[in-house]
Amino acid sequence: MSTHAPNQARVVPLCPATAHPAPAAKEPLWRDVIGDVLRRERRAQERTLKDVADAGRISMPYLSEVERGRKEASSEVLAAAAQALGLGLADLLALAQEELARLGGARAARPPRTAAAPVAPARSLRTSRSAPTARYGAAPSVSRQGEVRLAA
Repeated sequence: MSTHAPNQARVVPLCPATAHPAPAAKEPLWRDVIGDVLRRERRAQERTLKDVADAGRISMPYLSEVERGRKEASSEVLAAAAQALGLGLADLLALAQEELARLGGARAARPPRTAAAPVAPARSLRTSRSAPTARYGAAPSVSRQGEVRLAA
C-alpha cells in the first residue's frame, strides 16, 4: 500500500535542486520602458490621459494600454504621443534609452564596446537641426553630446 495521499501524484526530481543555475536578470521589454517614459512625462506635465490622447488623436484606452506596457505601439503612435507631450520622437527615444541604460546598470558588467561602434549616452533632449543631413550614403557619426550626424 502507498504512503502518499490518494489522487495525488508523487514527484520525483530528476536532478538535485542545487544543479540549476540562478536565473539571469531579464532584459526590460521595450514596450514597458516606452510606456513608463510616456506616463512619467505626462504626469510631470500634470496632464490627464484624456488630454494627451485627444492632443495626439489617439484613443484614450489605447494610450492607457501603451503606458502600461500592454500594447506595442507603432512609430506613428509613439510620434503622436510624443508630439502631444511637446516632445519629438527622437526626444522620447532618448529618454527611453536613458531609462534602459539606468535599468541596465543594475545588471552584470557587459563586455567592452569595440572601436567600430562608438555610442555616447544621450545627455540632452536637444538635437541638431541646423545642418541638412544626407538621406543616403555616408555612415553616421556620433558627436560628444550623443547626437548622430550624417555626412553630406
